Amino acid sequence: MPIENWDEVRTAFQVARLGTVSGAAEVLGVHHATVIRHIDSLEGRLGVKLFQRHARGYTATDAGKDLLQVAQVTADQLEQLSGRLHGHGAQVTGELVITSLEILSPLIAPVLAEFQREHRDVMVKLITDARVFRLEYGEAHVAIRAGRKPEDPDNIVQPLYIQKMAFFGTPEYLDTHGPIEIGGDYAGHRIVGSTLDEPRAPFNIWMQENMPAERVVYRASDIRGAGDAVVAGVGAGLLPVWWADKYPGVVRLCDPIDAWSSRIWLITHVDLHRTAKVQSFTGSLKAAAKAWP
Repeated sequence: MPIENWDEVRTAFQVARLGTVSGAAEVLGVHHATVIRHIDSLEGRLGVKLFQRHARGYTATDAGKDLLQVAQVTADQLEQLSGRLHGHGAQVTGELVITSLEILSPLIAPVLAEFQREHRDVMVKLITDARVFRLEYGEAHVAIRAGRKPEDPDNIVQPLYIQKMAFFGTPEYLDTHGPIEIGGDYAGHRIVGSTLDEPRAPFNIWMQENMPAERVVYRASDIRGAGDAVVAGVGAGLLPVWWADKYPGVVRLCDPIDAWSSRIWLITHVDLHRTAKVQSFTGSLKAAAKAWP
């Protein structure tokens, strides 16, 4: 059944965002009974429950989350249209959701901090998850992804950064085991590797194809866990070259090689690419990335 009353969708969006009827009523400037009526009417016409009611408020069901992701996109598009029509497209407000690889968080967080200092009315969400979030359903405004260039025609994809990798270890490890010579048999070295059987990252693929299994004495499920092991002195591991700036207790054991590098992409949906907040943040991020190691 088509959705004809967008006031009801807007009401549902605010209830999901705030979690309570009273909060939604205050934001919308209506009586709480109106909020309840809108929710009941929308659920009745759609034939599904959009919320679970409990003592603390309302929580969106799976069906509710699907509807509200589309509502978020619609709200952003209306904001963009309003800016064009009224000539104030430079306003940066509302919620900004960024999805990224967890390992990039130390680089992105300072950019977000500066962005919020400049735009106090923006509420930022940084989601670090290996899952590919669907920009077309409003799960995120901006995605930062690694690997091959995404080919979805509905997304705008820009190169952001090439993350170079090198072997690192503690100074004590270097004193005991020496530097790493690429192409040798790595005898005498203790290597921190990955638990993945089918890795996708270039550096993990290289490790699987080139590092003798008997040299790998410790395996971690993600790069942050591998880094923690390296800092603790377990062994040598492939880490981003900027790691030494963030963790002064490690030293580089070799120079980077191209086979370890990962391309990082900045992705936005075509419908939201030119919204003020997306343009403002992506501009800041691209400028900052030029100075990343």
